Amino acid sequence: MFYREAGQFKTSYAADQAVFPILQDRIFIGLWLVIGFVAVPLLANEYLFRAILIPFLIMALAALGLNLLVGYCGQLSLGTGGFMAVGAYAAYNLCVRVPQLNPIIAFLLAGGAATLVGILFGIPSLRIKGYYLAVATLAAQFFLEWMFNRVAWFTNYSSSGSVSAPAVTLFDLTFETPVRKYWLCLALLVVFAMVAKNLVRGRIGRAWMATRDMDVAAEIIGIRPMFAKLSAFAVSSFFIGVAGALWAFVYLGSWEPAAFDINRSFNILFMVIIGGMGSILGGFLGAAFITVLPIFLNQLPKWLGINLSTAMISNLEFMIFGGLIVFFLIVEPLGLARLWRITKEKLRLWPFPY
Repeated sequence: MFYREAGQFKTSYAADQAVFPILQDRIFIGLWLVIGFVAVPLLANEYLFRAILIPFLIMALAALGLNLLVGYCGQLSLGTGGFMAVGAYAAYNLCVRVPQLNPIIAFLLAGGAATLVGILFGIPSLRIKGYYLAVATLAAQFFLEWMFNRVAWFTNYSSSGSVSAPAVTLFDLTFETPVRKYWLCLALLVVFAMVAKNLVRGRIGRAWMATRDMDVAAEIIGIRPMFAKLSAFAVSSFFIGVAGALWAFVYLGSWEPAAFDINRSFNILFMVIIGGMGSILGGFLGAAFITVLPIFLNQLPKWLGINLSTAMISNLEFMIFGGLIVFFLIVEPLGLARLWRITKEKLRLWPFPY
């Protein structure tokens, strides 16, 4: 009753191939956009913007990019933090060395720089896969982190190794307040999510999924594995590079290479696994889970009136967080997106559940 395709007729091929062909999906997405762009800025406070909403949006963009590579193409990567660093330092150097360049354009060019680096480190995927490819991308993470630590040119010869981002402006509008930063991140995330949705529905996405399922069979039916794998690395790195630039300019403001260490790579990979690999929605759900849960666990002792030291709270946070991840992966290994698919299947049959 609530979610059924019956009675929804398509009169053209374009209508049948729409991104959201079902009326309920269009209504649901429209409501979320209204809530995101209108209701949240009116109701949320500054802490909510800075601590939860802005990092959630940026991490969702990074998880979306990694999901295209890991979930849709099946190429395991542990170098996400390094590719984010490429985007951050590329955007910084573009803004510093070309002062008249618009920062939004710098973000896109930084994504292009991350694309080139992603293709370079994606070349081993033509020969190796699985855990061996993960080790190769892990080497990329360590190399990029070392490079930004040691080559002073990337930090504009800063003596401390830390750099500060210039203000982000667009058409004489400066994005300094939390609300404007939130709007910027949300707008970019919506655009990139639509791009990703259309990519995975098209010829490129089908080539990625065929390569993921069985690369030998994909090659037999005419799909070029080299093009599929390198294009997945390129598109994924572009998304991640833009996310890295946003993380540095919009969220951090000033940063050093440690902001994009191996822990950042693991966090984004956990977002993809928990949210659901091979699902656009999974990137959003995984980012929300990873972003909100540590804050909730950190505040829970205070809400319960339990006096614990900061070190104890930090250790308990890691223990509970890790245990919940393991428990969740055992209960639902296909991620949170699978729970949403199950909910839609039940709504199709309501009030006669199976």
